[in-house]
Amino acid sequence: MDYLPIFADLKQRPVLVVGGGEVAARKIDLLLRAGAQVRIVAQALSPELEQREHANEVIWLAQAFLPEQLDDVFLVIAATDDAALNAEVFEQANQRFVMANVVDDQPKCSFIFPSIVDRSPIVVAISSSGKAPVLARMLREKLETLLPNSLGQMADIAGRWRERVKTQFSSMRARRRFWEQAFSGRFASLASAGKLAQAEQALQEQLESAEDIAQNGNVTLVGAGPGDAGLLTLRGLQVMQQADVVLYDYLVSDDVLDLVRRDADRICVGKRAGSHSVSQEETNRLLVELAQQGKKVVRLKGGDPFIFGRGGEELQAVKAAGIPFQVVPGVTAAAGATAYAGIPLTHRDYAQSVMFVTGHCRSDDNGVQWETLAKGKQTLAIYMGTLKAAEISQQLIAHGRAATTPVAVIGRGTRADQQVLTGTLDNLEHLAQQAPAPALLVIGEVVALHQQLAWFGHHPETDGTQRPSVVNLA
Repeated sequence: MDYLPIFADLKQRPVLVVGGGEVAARKIDLLLRAGAQVRIVAQALSPELEQREHANEVIWLAQAFLPEQLDDVFLVIAATDDAALNAEVFEQANQRFVMANVVDDQPKCSFIFPSIVDRSPIVVAISSSGKAPVLARMLREKLETLLPNSLGQMADIAGRWRERVKTQFSSMRARRRFWEQAFSGRFASLASAGKLAQAEQALQEQLESAEDIAQNGNVTLVGAGPGDAGLLTLRGLQVMQQADVVLYDYLVSDDVLDLVRRDADRICVGKRAGSHSVSQEETNRLLVELAQQGKKVVRLKGGDPFIFGRGGEELQAVKAAGIPFQVVPGVTAAAGATAYAGIPLTHRDYAQSVMFVTGHCRSDDNGVQWETLAKGKQTLAIYMGTLKAAEISQQLIAHGRAATTPVAVIGRGTRADQQVLTGTLDNLEHLAQQAPAPALLVIGEVVALHQQLAWFGHHPETDGTQRPSVVNLA
């Protein structure tokens, strides 16, 4: 981070503003809203500031800046059109370890003013670290439309009720769940409608009827998608933000993990081919044990949890233990990676069906229907197939699929370093050996459309941005 976002308590604290024009007036308005004692140094005051000075809202300290004026202030703002004076204010403030802001001169700022969405006591601040203030303003405008005006009233009521709720629930987890239920339930609806008395009554009823929330654990199975955090569903994000503990596997990208609630515990239960760091039985046991401790458990799985993710097995164990659960589906790798590679899974001219296949079967499974898989006019999307690429290629060719059938191996699909390796079925093994993990095998005539439809990481000449490489080994 270029700047640490903090909220400063300015109530009754002296703040010096050097400058008396319109720009200074805008900053002073914010300072007064925060309760600061504003001192002004300026040769003259704008009409607005003259009115504030006559109303004793600000102090016109002097007409000329002197370094000793900084000795007993909390922070200083320089808002003049004199660059040399602004630089002097900044240097003198730095020497005294006083935080300074020179308006529209980012290098001379030890703090900056963000764009603000004010729903006091809820305040949202947006900053671009001074690099793109128009973008920050546009984001603020979007948030203004999304955040209801009732948020401040809800927060005020919650502040008055904190001690009562704390008395009712001894654990922090139980209190958090009480408020999560309140802010997403009847209390929030009534407060949004301006029915504040009824809202407080709803809060009282919730408090009186609440059981020991800390004992009510549950499990939510969430599909994290193939890698790009933008493909995570809104519901998945909401659940991750409410979790007490998250169990995740190696296929979940760092970008997605960064969206997990900051103080949630994170446990990696991933598996890699040939190196099972956590057994499936151990994962099942953890899910049950953590939920029985009263925790909200999120099981975060790459792609979609019900497509080759063993999510069904995990929920069977949860169900057997009598634990409530729900499922949030995700974008599976076959849908996400092929879309980012510009490969439609079906196309009227090339493929009328698509089959999702796993290349990692049970050790005792010898019933693969190669005759069905080798049929033409269909697309095969093969998960976890890189280690068996040679066998897959040989068997499909032996059962009638043409050796020249187009294939693609998509490594790290949808991520910034995605690679798409294309070729033909007879060199699938070589392609698979070159691809970064995780990788998806795509077999079928639709792969030929990649050259026309690739849009992600394929055309560096369009924007001058360095993109992941694309290799054709046909």
